[in-house]
Amino acid sequence: MPVIVVANPKGGVGKSTLSTNLAGYLARQGHAVMLGDVDRQQSARTWLGLRPAALPVITGWELQPDHLVKPPKGTSHVVLDTPAGLHGKKLDEVMRIADRVLVPLQPSIFDIYATRDFITQLLARRRSERVDVAVIANRVRDGSISAGQLDSFLGTLGVPLLGHLRDTQNYIHLAARGLTLWDVAPSRVEKDLEQWTPLTRWADGR
Repeated sequence: MPVIVVANPKGGVGKSTLSTNLAGYLARQGHAVMLGDVDRQQSARTWLGLRPAALPVITGWELQPDHLVKPPKGTSHVVLDTPAGLHGKKLDEVMRIADRVLVPLQPSIFDIYATRDFITQLLARRRSERVDVAVIANRVRDGSISAGQLDSFLGTLGVPLLGHLRDTQNYIHLAARGLTLWDVAPSRVEKDLEQWTPLTRWADGR
C-alpha cells in the first residue's frame, strides 16, 4: 500500500491542490484511496465534503493532530496532505510511513532557497533509499527566468523534477466543487492532463 506524502514547510505552494488531484487520479484508476489531512486548516477534508457522491470514492482519513497511525485495512493507496512548518517530531512521524514524497515548489528565488534545507532533511530522514523524493514546480509561467532558475537549482540536488504545472484557474474552479482534473471532460483540461503525465507515472511507481 503506497503512501504518498505531499510536503513543503512553506505555505501557499499548492499542497492541498496536488493532494486532492493525486487522490482523484488514483481513485479514477479504481484504487481504494484514502486522503489524509495533517494540516490544521483541514483543506483536504473540506474538499472531500464538497465532492459529489457519484464520483469515484475517496475516503477521508481521520488523523489525530499529534499522532499518525496506520491506515485502515482495505486501503490500497494513501495520499497525505501536510501542513506548513512541517519539521521535527511531526516530520519524523510522516517519514516513517512515507513511500513517496512530493515537494511542490513555486519558481521564486525565495521559495527555492527556503526549500533547499527541507529537501536535504527529507533525504536524511527517509527510512530507506527506496523512499522516492521528487519535486513538482507549481504555478509556473513557461519560459520565465524564475522557471529556469528552478531547473538549475534542482540539478544540484539529485532530486528528480517531475515537471511544471501551469498557473491556471482550472484548479480553483474544480476544487470549489470537490472535483479533480479526472472528473471532467478531458477536452476541458487537456493541457493540464498532459502536464500531469510524469507525475501520474511517478505516483504509479513507474
